Amino acid sequence: MDGNASTGDEKEVPGEATEAASPHPKRRRRWTAWAVAALLLVAVGCWAAAPDGPPVGHFTSARGHDRFFAAYERAMAEFPEPDATLDLRTDYGVVRMYRFDGADSGNAPLVLLPGRASASPMFAGNLPSLLEIGTVYTVDLIGEPGASIQTRPIRDGADQALWLHEALSQLPEPEVNLLGVSIGGWAAMNLAVRQPDTVASATLVDPAMTFADIPLETAVRSIPATVSWTPDSWREDFNSWTAGGAPVKDLPVAKMIESGMENYAARLPLPNRFSADRLGSAATPVLVIIAGQSVMHDPDEAARNAQETLIRGTVLTYDDASHAASGEYPGEIAADVADFLSDVES
Repeated sequence: MDGNASTGDEKEVPGEATEAASPHPKRRRRWTAWAVAALLLVAVGCWAAAPDGPPVGHFTSARGHDRFFAAYERAMAEFPEPDATLDLRTDYGVVRMYRFDGADSGNAPLVLLPGRASASPMFAGNLPSLLEIGTVYTVDLIGEPGASIQTRPIRDGADQALWLHEALSQLPEPEVNLLGVSIGGWAAMNLAVRQPDTVASATLVDPAMTFADIPLETAVRSIPATVSWTPDSWREDFNSWTAGGAPVKDLPVAKMIESGMENYAARLPLPNRFSADRLGSAATPVLVIIAGQSVMHDPDEAARNAQETLIRGTVLTYDDASHAASGEYPGEIAADVADFLSDVES
C-alpha cells in the first residue's frame, strides 16, 4: 500500500502487499464483513426510490422489523458492550448512538458514520484500533435500517447535515472527529461544508459521490442487487465485486444488511456531488483515503480532485485496497488517522 499525500510524498507499509495478495482466511472473512458493510448499493437510489408508502424510512411490516433486529443483534454481538447507548432526539427523528470509552488521549472523540444500508455493527472490525486513539461513538443513520427512527422527511443535503448537527450538538464533547465510510464519508463532508461548528476534523474512507461520480458500470450492475425481491445471490455477487472478489455470504453483518434491504423502505434523496467551490470553502481539516481498486469512482480522479479542492486536505491512496478498504486495512487506517489528528492538533 502506498500513501500519496497532497504534497506528493509517498510512504510504504512493510508487508502489506503480501497480505493483500494472500490473505489469511480469518482476515479474509473480516474483509468480507466490511465489504458488505461499506458497499454503496443504495447510492444509485434504486431500492430507496419506491413512490408509495410514508414519506419517511420505515419497516414494511412488524414481522420484517423483528427479522431485521434479530439480525442486528447477532451482528452487534461482535462489539464489546457499549459504555453508553444514546437516543438523541432531533427535528428529523431519534438518532441511536453507542459510546465506547477509549484511551485517555486528550483527542476529541471519533464519531463513525456507516455506509448506506448499513448501521453501527459494521465498525466491529475497526473498533479495537480506533479505541487506542480515544473514545468512539458509532451512529445508526436516520433514514437507514437500524435503531434510529425517522419522523420527518429528509429532502436534501441541508436536511442531511442538520439532523446530524443536532445530534452531535447534544454530546458532552464540544467537538468531534468524524470518520465516514463510503456514503458515510459523503455525510461527513456534507456536515463539514454545511454545519461545521461541532466538527474538529473529518476522515473520509473511499467516500462516494464526493470527489468523483459513480461509474456507469457500477450503476448498472447495482440495479438487480438493490431490488428487495431479487435473490440474495444477486446482492452477494454485487457486494463481492465491490470488495475485489471477496466472498460475501452467511456473515452477521451481511445478513443484517440483506434483511434491511428486504424489510426496510428508505426514503432518502440521492447524494449530490459537491462543487469545487463548496469543497474549497471547507475550513475543516480533512483526511481522504482513496481505495486504489475502488469501483465506486475513478480513484485517480477522486484523489486528484480532493488534492486540488480541499484547502486543508491530506489525501492518501491505498493502491491495493477495494471499496472495502476499511475492513482490509483497519490497523493502517487507525495509524493514519492518529497521525492526521496529531498534525491537526499540533
